[in-house]
Amino acid sequence: MTMEIIILIVVWILTILLLLVTTPRNKIREAFVIFSFKQILTWFLGLLVVQYKLIEYPVRMFPYASRSSFSFEYFIFPALCVVFNLKFPKNKTNIHKTLWFLFFPSWMTILEVLAERYTNLIRYIDWNWFWTWASLLITFCLSRIFYLWFMKKQTGGTKSS
Repeated sequence: MTMEIIILIVVWILTILLLLVTTPRNKIREAFVIFSFKQILTWFLGLLVVQYKLIEYPVRMFPYASRSSFSFEYFIFPALCVVFNLKFPKNKTNIHKTLWFLFFPSWMTILEVLAERYTNLIRYIDWNWFWTWASLLITFCLSRIFYLWFMKKQTGGTKSS
């Protein structure tokens, strides 16, 4: 088994554990909504970046089905978005909320840059860390907006951000 496959397995296990630990039973429906919304965004964007040869994933699951990374686009990023939204510091200051928005894409981008540099999980072709960071920030913002809208529609009232 290659180092990349071991990394993918470990990240899948850690992501599943993170979801189990951070998702309260009464928020499973909300977690599913967040996960599905982020999945739509990341899967579509992931397919675009590989189609236009901006990024390549030399080692990936289901290599004959898609050139995109199933693990990252279809599971890991959406799962982390669940954590981002369910643990969002809604009762904190705007500075704290802003730092939350900046923290998630930043640490994820750092890990992606390390993976790009030291593994064959991802290879930047016509891409750089800033595009990853910006796309993550935008999709986290969109997921937060969608989540708040969805919950407002479900409760018939207002939910604080």
